[in-house]
Amino acid sequence: MKAAVLHKAKEPLTIEDVRVANPGAHEVLIRTAACGVCRSDLHFVDGAYPHAMPCIPGHEAAGVVEAVGSEVRSVKVGDAVVTCLSAFCGHCEFCVTGRMSLCLGAETRRGSKDAPRLTFESSGDTISQMLNLSAYAEMMLVHEHACVAIDPEMPLDRAAILGCAVVTGAGAIWNGAGVRPGETVCIVGCGGVGLAAVNAAKIAGAGRIIACDPVPEKRALAEKLGATDTVDAGAELAAEKVVELSKGGVDHAIEAVGRPASGELAVRSLRRGGTATILGMMPLNHQVGLSAMDLLSGKRLQGALMGGNRFPVDIPRLVDHYLRGQLDLDTIIAERMPLSRINDAFAKLREGDSVRTVMVFDA
Repeated sequence: MKAAVLHKAKEPLTIEDVRVANPGAHEVLIRTAACGVCRSDLHFVDGAYPHAMPCIPGHEAAGVVEAVGSEVRSVKVGDAVVTCLSAFCGHCEFCVTGRMSLCLGAETRRGSKDAPRLTFESSGDTISQMLNLSAYAEMMLVHEHACVAIDPEMPLDRAAILGCAVVTGAGAIWNGAGVRPGETVCIVGCGGVGLAAVNAAKIAGAGRIIACDPVPEKRALAEKLGATDTVDAGAELAAEKVVELSKGGVDHAIEAVGRPASGELAVRSLRRGGTATILGMMPLNHQVGLSAMDLLSGKRLQGALMGGNRFPVDIPRLVDHYLRGQLDLDTIIAERMPLSRINDAFAKLREGDSVRTVMVFDA
């Protein structure tokens, strides 16, 4: 199969011939239909976060099950599926207490003594599988707890972005923050995750939804998806503007871009008793905090890894929201490209002006 391989951080990916192993116990072989280009991948490609090399990035994908190994019970050949990087074991403390996104998923990967899932066709050398998926490839070999079957009526190019951007943004609203009807919400960053959060806040019945981003076109998209107000996140008095619009600060602030300034804006936008939820991948040495006065005012700061999702439940529900016209994935997707243009897609992501690019594969 063809796959986009990253040999070294800060260098272009190369399209190469890769061999994928046959599925073993609890493993599923998926023919990839589409994969979103996420900023999380860019952190690894540009070296901001470490990963074993060479590797195949890509973690936001959808496809069709080609084959299954023994013991697989959750999907079958021919099923349309969405993959998710928060693969879960199903029986650790996190899983059995309903916090599946925190599962370390060690049992969903092949052991060091097992044959690798991915190797170079020419040399047979091992290729590291990124985030249990490695979706910038024509095929994916994953644990069955890294994918979920969906309604076959769902277009797979739209379904792909459910596996990260949408389940993270919407999950932060519904699971992490638990937004209730009438509450005020500020979303900082209107990329794929942020726009999904805006749309989810509208579905949740938030009373006021304030979207912050320095790019006017992204603020316009946020308004289309349900934002009642928008603020230029790069403005000097952005936080004061959010506080003014919300008449004293918001109940929930969602940071959805991963920049130190956006974390600060989220915290400064809170009302007394408000909660800031950080989603973005901040620089590894950065800390987000609350002041002593913030704490005395009952403000809270939390993370929500992958939106605190329970993806086998959440993703089919998101599909249903799309099919019923409540979730607008078409607005979030800016353009579609073939895998051969993967480096162009990352270049656009670095510019910061586009929303979501989806790599599409031939049927």
